[in-house]
Amino acid sequence: MSYQDNTARLRHMLDHAREAHAMAQGKLRDDLDADRQLNLSLVRLLEIVGEAASRVSPDFRAINPEISWPEVIGLRNRLVHAYDRIDFDILWGIVSDDLPQLIGSLEQILEKDDD
Repeated sequence: MSYQDNTARLRHMLDHAREAHAMAQGKLRDDLDADRQLNLSLVRLLEIVGEAASRVSPDFRAINPEISWPEVIGLRNRLVHAYDRIDFDILWGIVSDDLPQLIGSLEQILEKDDD
């Protein structure tokens, strides 16, 4: 896989993580249960973040350990394959607590690559 492919995947991760985080701004955990569109949107956006992460080369992942690659990819697998057993309390915690850190790490990696 080329360096350019990895960069494209990182940008996909960043764009979709930002969109998920922005979508949750001003919302409460209860909104995830009440708003079907919000629920479906956040699940799909996180699926894409995980899928893009799975397409980043193992070598690139190894030199960027600040991202919890197995957790990001594992979340995608859980959302897709165990769609009927999603714990929305955990999902909300990921969106509100973990995504800002992921976004920051992705921004730093991409900024470093732009230099």
